[in-house]
This record gives sequence, C-alpha cells and structure tokens, in this order.
Amino acid sequence: MRILVIQTAFIGDVVLATPVIEKLHKLYPEATIDFLLRKGNETLFSGHPILNEIIIWDKKSEKFKNLLKIIRKIGGERYALIINIHRFASSGLIVFLSGAKETIGFDKNPFSFCYTKKVKHIIGDGKHEVERNLELINELPRANNLPNLIEKPRLYPQLQDFESVKEYKTLPYICIAPSSVWFTKQFPAHKWVEFLNRIQSKKVYLIGSESDKTLCDQIIRDSSNKNVVNLAGKLSFLQSAALMQDALMNYSNDSAPMHIASSVNAHVTAIFCSTVPTFGFGPLSDKSFIVEIKEKLDCRPCGLHGYRACPQKHFKCAELIKPEQLVEVIAPNP
Repeated sequence: MRILVIQTAFIGDVVLATPVIEKLHKLYPEATIDFLLRKGNETLFSGHPILNEIIIWDKKSEKFKNLLKIIRKIGGERYALIINIHRFASSGLIVFLSGAKETIGFDKNPFSFCYTKKVKHIIGDGKHEVERNLELINELPRANNLPNLIEKPRLYPQLQDFESVKEYKTLPYICIAPSSVWFTKQFPAHKWVEFLNRIQSKKVYLIGSESDKTLCDQIIRDSSNKNVVNLAGKLSFLQSAALMQDALMNYSNDSAPMHIASSVNAHVTAIFCSTVPTFGFGPLSDKSFIVEIKEKLDCRPCGLHGYRACPQKHFKCAELIKPEQLVEVIAPNP
C-alpha cells in the first residue's frame, strides 16, 4: 500500500503535519508513506525513519512548470491513499489529477469536491491544528484500533545533529528565536533586549535563519548581557531542534521554532502578540508556557496570520507584555 501526505505550506505547518505521518504508520505499518512539501523544508526530514520518499515542489522557481512535473509524477505512482493537509487550490489540483483510489482533505480546498472524503476545518472551536489534521485520518478503517489522542509533532534529529551542537551545551542555556515572517507576530527587538538585560547570568543562544542574523546582531548590540551568542544561519532545522531539546527554556513567537521545540518535547515559552492561542497553534511540549498581554484589547486578534504593520499603529499587544512574564518561566539551573 502506498500513501502520500501533502503539505506544501510553510515550516510550521509542515511540522504540525508530522502527527499524521506518525499515526498513519501506526495504522498501516506495512505501508510506504511519501511526503510532498515545498522546496526548502525537506531538510526537516533528513534521516526520517518512517518516510520513504520526500517529493519536493519548487514553488519559487518556475512554479507552474514544476507543478506539472509533480502532477505527472504523482499520477504515475497510483497511490492507494492521499491525505491532503494543504487547504489551497494547487494541492487540490494535484489530488484531482492523481488517480488515487482514496483521497481525503479539508473542505476549504477549492478542489475538495473531488475528494472521496472531505473534513471541515474550523478555527476557533477549541481544537489544536494537530487535532484538526488528525481528523483527516480518524475515520480510516483501522483508526478505531488506536486511542484518539492528540499527538505531539515529531522530528528526528540525527546523531550528527547532536554532535554538531554539543559544544554549545557545556553550560545551562536558553534559546531565543526572536524573528517572525509577520511583524505583528514578532516580539519587538527592544523587548527582547529588556528581557536579556534581566537574565545577565544565563547563557543565551539566538537562533534563526540567515535572514534573521541582522536582527539578532541588533539585539546583542543593544543588550548589556555579555552571554548572548548569535547562531542565526549557522544551524539546520534539525541541529536547531537538537540544541533546543536540552535548553532550560526556548522562547519563540507564534511561529515555526515553537513547533520545532514541541517536536522534540523541549521546554518552550510561546509569545503571542497579535494572534491568540485559541486559534489552535500553541505549543504542545509537556512543559510549555504562553505569554501574552494581560489586558484585553478590542483589536486583538487582528487576524489569523499577522500583518506587516499594526493596523492600529500602536502595537499594544506586544508593547504591553512585561519582561518579567518571560523571566518567571525559566527553569532553575540544575
């Protein structure tokens, strides 16, 4: 039996799709499971023990030419089952032309009319996105044999990933992922500086992509804390996960690093600015905290994904978060 899982959205969405892979493997241990994702996210799955093939769609260069290649490839595989977690038309078209025997996806996809089964995707009903994703497969014939429990995201850092970050683990440390694609999801740089100035005795690693390096440099430059190291752009996704796994605490915005921390059950504190945890994208680690404004704002949440600027021009949802809200969740040194 061949199964294909599709999630061609961004990093955090892909990490939140991993419980579907885990549960499918439990339901059909004899099956071959492939995963279609966008180019750039494939390194999340280096050495993955369950997945057979990672199919990569390059969306940035010749997007539609590459889409046709993907359609031809998947159509030629004749999958028995396709689970489409992605909710947009491009992936729906792939499923429509796949020739798969059974196809399941969310009703929000414009091509959901072609699915053999479609599932409602409702944000704000108290369910986590992982629960929503798992609803796609909870009615498969064998699903009743497993407990219907929410599962953590799961990534598999390899031995070489842990070896590559071993030099950073000689003292207790904290990781901070200060950046976000969206301005209104990002805790402001000067607020990170205030926090760092409160934890002078802690070893701190700033993590992120190469594009986050300038922001991290600015935070270090403006802080009086001399124990902060900029690792932005120096670690792969799985190396970052290996580092986060043993941190006293990992701090993240409502963004992908929060989900990467959950994928290795690392301690994590998620800072929610313009978005809210009730959307269903909060942390899932056993030890996790949420920091958000204590005051009620009529303008919050202002949207599901955030904006490039505060629509009200005051950004109170971030500015009114106090540094001590971050300090109080740090685990004591062993």
